[in-house]
Amino acid sequence: MEEKNKTQDARNIKGMDEDQFQAELAELMKEEPGGKKKKGKKARRQRKPWSKKRKVITAAALLLIVAAGFKVFGGEKEKTVMVSTSALIKGTIQEELTISGPVSGTDSVDVVSNLHAEVVDIKVKEGDHVEAGQLLAVIDDSDVRKEMDMAQNAYDLAVSTYNEQQILAENGYARALQEQEAARKDFDRTNVLYQSGSVSQLEWETARDKLREAQRQVRTFTVVDGRAVANESYSLQVKNAEFELEKKKEQLEDTQVTSPIAGTVVRVNTKIGRFADKIEDDKPMFIIENLDMLEMKVSVSEYSIGNIQVGQEAVISADILNGETVAGRVTAISPTGEEKGNGSTERVIPTTIQIIEDNTKLIAGITARARIILNEADDAWIVPISSVLETADGSFVLTVDQGVIRWIPVEKGVESDIQIQVIPVEEGSLTEGMGIVAAPNEGLYEGMKVLENGTGR
Repeated sequence: MEEKNKTQDARNIKGMDEDQFQAELAELMKEEPGGKKKKGKKARRQRKPWSKKRKVITAAALLLIVAAGFKVFGGEKEKTVMVSTSALIKGTIQEELTISGPVSGTDSVDVVSNLHAEVVDIKVKEGDHVEAGQLLAVIDDSDVRKEMDMAQNAYDLAVSTYNEQQILAENGYARALQEQEAARKDFDRTNVLYQSGSVSQLEWETARDKLREAQRQVRTFTVVDGRAVANESYSLQVKNAEFELEKKKEQLEDTQVTSPIAGTVVRVNTKIGRFADKIEDDKPMFIIENLDMLEMKVSVSEYSIGNIQVGQEAVISADILNGETVAGRVTAISPTGEEKGNGSTERVIPTTIQIIEDNTKLIAGITARARIILNEADDAWIVPISSVLETADGSFVLTVDQGVIRWIPVEKGVESDIQIQVIPVEEGSLTEGMGIVAAPNEGLYEGMKVLENGTGR
């Protein structure tokens, strides 16, 4: 059998000098006529034909085994390679995603001013808690008051003019109606006389024209619900003046800078004597955040976002917590991705994680880490990731059974940073406590005798 032949080869190599070893190595690398390699007996597990590279590696490995044997045992005794193993265990394994991001309040506002006037008083400092509508700062209102007085005068004038025009319209309309009625009566009388031949056609035409002119005068007035109103231009003047006045009143109110929300003053970027609309680096005058509830804004890779969903729990850690953790929950996932930046073609998706514990040591403005469980397996066979051997035939773990290597085919399951779940292809082929080779390679062939150095049984 192949395994027996390999063992015999190892025993033969131990007594070779350098020239003998090189000759034996050349023999291994010979090809049969026609380019075919020498065939060995069929092993129990189907293997692919050995390449020249594989023969060299195998021969070198055998030489290393001989050298290791000398170190372990010395003398001319049969040499056995030593392998490190660890005991196979069952337990719970989790696949995790850890993301870093800044901590901030759930509600944050920038307080700004468009008034080009000096700040004369600041009522709060960083760290102060404020209520909605509370006074933060006072801006010089002298110029605004003058402008408001001018706007008030313009409005009053527009209203007065409108009222005058309204009276003129009402009186003029009343006179026009009276004149129209008089002209109608005169025309009716003249028309009767004309029909009887008592007046001339010229007199009849004169009465008719007077009636038409009176009717035209009535039509020059704007009438709403039977009442004449002033020309629309006067009402537009009132509306424009009213708009300007309201704008100046709002500006006067804006000289009293207040907080739009209840929260904590986290930044004060203005100073007394500075213009309210000219803050250094275009920063807001104040930043107010609701720190009663904190959240993290993180960017999740497009390759991981499929495993994240709203409502998923997270464990939050940060240096400020001194080893403690707090609970969090995914509350929002953006419907669109964005560029990761720094020249990367990867896309990231903005995601919000809310801190759901109260009275923690976390504060806004620091960086924290969120750990999200993506997959989990209970009562699973767990081995170090390095213990799984990947070959063209599949995945295997190597065990040591009474000093002999055994290959056990497995499928991979949940994977953590350093461990992985293995699922045996053949039920019952894995047992708790069995020795799993820590760093397997294909040089450790099925049936190879080894010396176990580890915690396996």
